[in-house]
Amino acid sequence: MRKKRMYRPYEGRRGKPLLRALLCALLAGAAVFGALLGQIYSGAKDDVHGAPAVMIILGCQVKPWGPSELLRDRLDTALTYLADHPDMTIVVSGGKGDDEHVSEARCMYDYLVEHGISGERIFMEDQSRNTFQNFLFSRALMEKQDCPLDQGLLIVSNGFHLTRAKMLAGRVGFTQVSTLAAPSSHFPSRVYMFFREPLALIKSFVFDR
Repeated sequence: MRKKRMYRPYEGRRGKPLLRALLCALLAGAAVFGALLGQIYSGAKDDVHGAPAVMIILGCQVKPWGPSELLRDRLDTALTYLADHPDMTIVVSGGKGDDEHVSEARCMYDYLVEHGISGERIFMEDQSRNTFQNFLFSRALMEKQDCPLDQGLLIVSNGFHLTRAKMLAGRVGFTQVSTLAAPSSHFPSRVYMFFREPLALIKSFVFDR
């Protein structure tokens, strides 16, 4: 005959501390994620100070047929601004990814020239592979070309990218930084960046130095 198992009241409570700890961790993670999103969205706007003399357009994926939608958003935003500021020096920054047939800088250069910008105004930085390198390598190029950085730098990228971009620009020595926020017209990319950019902000804050 099977011996009847005695009920022990404390056994049902063994998992509760672990469950509470897990719940607290999830709530803390959600709070941190929300705070990071707040920072990202607070920086996702045009913020132009004075009259910057140099514009840097940050690269994004190149498709076989040309710039991706996010990259085209950046370029079209730059073109609108440049129409009223014909004397600006322009730096296009982005290397060639493993899945790209040309560098992002070359793609941006070609697009701008096709839309009426003189190639003499554009410098290409085509070695960078991430946002930190965008600024690190572009600063070296600007100094080599005697760009008037004392008059300020205007960063052009999609709005979600600007908080991180501005932080990294400061780390490589840019002190007068303005931003120009491009839209993100590709909806799947906008959803993807909603989850990716907070993690990228943490990564850049800790490692990109």
